[in-house]
Amino acid sequence: MPAVTASSPRSVRRPRAQWPVPVALILVSLIPVIFGTLRLAQLTGGAEVTPENARFFDSPLPLLVHIPAVIVFSLLGAFQFVPSLRRGSRGKVAWHRLAGRVLVPAGLLAALSGLWMAVFYDLPEGDGDVLLILRLVFGSAMVMSIVLGMLAVLCRDFVRHGAWMARGYAIGIGAGTQALVSIPWILLVGQPDELTRAVLMGSAWVINLAVAESFIRRRLKRPA
Repeated sequence: MPAVTASSPRSVRRPRAQWPVPVALILVSLIPVIFGTLRLAQLTGGAEVTPENARFFDSPLPLLVHIPAVIVFSLLGAFQFVPSLRRGSRGKVAWHRLAGRVLVPAGLLAALSGLWMAVFYDLPEGDGDVLLILRLVFGSAMVMSIVLGMLAVLCRDFVRHGAWMARGYAIGIGAGTQALVSIPWILLVGQPDELTRAVLMGSAWVINLAVAESFIRRRLKRPA
């Protein structure tokens, strides 16, 4: 069998193949990151209080926790899918592990603050009880996934750790997919009613989890 040299196609393609997934995740995450940053600027910059944003001005702390936590979790989390970053140099802690120490609390803060806002904030116009229930279900599932992922790594079950963290991350970046699902509907059909909006938002979480499960299954089939 011929040796693989530095100039062979195989050695050139492998580094490039690491980045399509994280780049795609970052692009999806940019949607909530941009809108979240605008919301923070609005809240801290003394913007006019309207019926649409009054709940944030009445109780700003959960939002001030939620948005930075989501930004860190979604953007930093994308790099956890780069294989080379999961392997540390000899005698050094892997970047993956160092980032995980930031991602776990960020993910929990994002999920718990989101649950708090879902329960205690007034429902905005266009939302309804069905969407509220979906937010509670998927927010709780995100907390559970991160906790189970953390427990798995403490037991040195790295396969199960990666699976649960992938599920938690998939839920955490749901806002980006929700925008990708909702914008075509709004452009083609118009503003959705309460039930349609709930279906669109819920389908985005389902899509993300389906992609995550596909990713998990592919990893399990690969040779060690």
